[in-house]
Amino acid sequence: MKEVTIYDIAKKLNISASSVSRAISNNTNISAATRKKILQAADEMGYRVNNFARNLRKDNNNKLIGVIFHKLNSQFSINALYSIEKVVRNAGYDIIICHSSESHEQEIINAGNLFQRRVDGLIVGLSSDVGNINHFDKYIENDIPVFLFDRVKTDFPGVKVVLDNFKAAYMATTHLIERGCKRIVHIAGKQTSAVYIDRLKGYKHALAEHGIKYSPALVLHRGVDAAAAPLLAQDILEMSPGPDGVFAVNDLCAVMCMKALQKAGVKIPEDIAFVGFNNDVMSTVIEPNLTTVNYSGEEIGEIVAKMIIDEIRTKNETKSNYTITLQPELIIRESSNRK
Repeated sequence: MKEVTIYDIAKKLNISASSVSRAISNNTNISAATRKKILQAADEMGYRVNNFARNLRKDNNNKLIGVIFHKLNSQFSINALYSIEKVVRNAGYDIIICHSSESHEQEIINAGNLFQRRVDGLIVGLSSDVGNINHFDKYIENDIPVFLFDRVKTDFPGVKVVLDNFKAAYMATTHLIERGCKRIVHIAGKQTSAVYIDRLKGYKHALAEHGIKYSPALVLHRGVDAAAAPLLAQDILEMSPGPDGVFAVNDLCAVMCMKALQKAGVKIPEDIAFVGFNNDVMSTVIEPNLTTVNYSGEEIGEIVAKMIIDEIRTKNETKSNYTITLQPELIIRESSNRK
């Protein structure tokens, strides 16, 4: 697709190219109303400021990859980004990493900023506060590959690399049932995210398959970070009858919740068995060690980075639209070892 120029914008608005140039350069010798109209048209048409030449560009490739991730607060996030950066830099590309702090609005801003930085490709882990993803349309229209990983939207018309979260949750819940648990709490994530929706579905399916009635009261939605853990522990302590198992959607929440319950006198796994998710380092530090789903940040980061580099280099004219699904592994440790 031909790149949009200031002359295209000028033609659309029936004004001079110099006026467009002044507006984009924040020149004060143009009215605020005209500047607003020009910038709006530039955004709608997918114009990107050329910060380099305004300099000469060779082969229309800046060797720059953008990455947007939801939050840098877990071993999984760190490992995934480490792998992405290693692959990208080994391929001779530079990288710009942004995080949305789980904000859809910030994700939109990041996508716009990276577009203006003229990235050759974009890797995105969507925020849990997910809305529409129209902010990637300008990339697609300009043949700039956008690959989603970890947190995705299933209807996104591009490449998606994910874990089989349904199967992972099914395995974790089934394991607790096989250890004799019948009242299993699920510490759930926001149901605006496909990741957490699939994990809740897997939990429900395991219960149904083993003849255990699903109870909404056993699904807790207070959050999945360290701050939510004491509240979740209190919810569990106040349940009557109490649960005998907990499946949490991440290891951080599982570990912090375990510690709060242990402080209140709950024995793990004798009273309540625990399973987490991600296989973070903390899962082997807590006593008893935490049973968890192994979800390798290194693996998914390496896969998505290699794929987008290949897409850029081959200049694939047909827009790729497929999903790669990684398989989960349950690592069994002492926290679920009920007799």
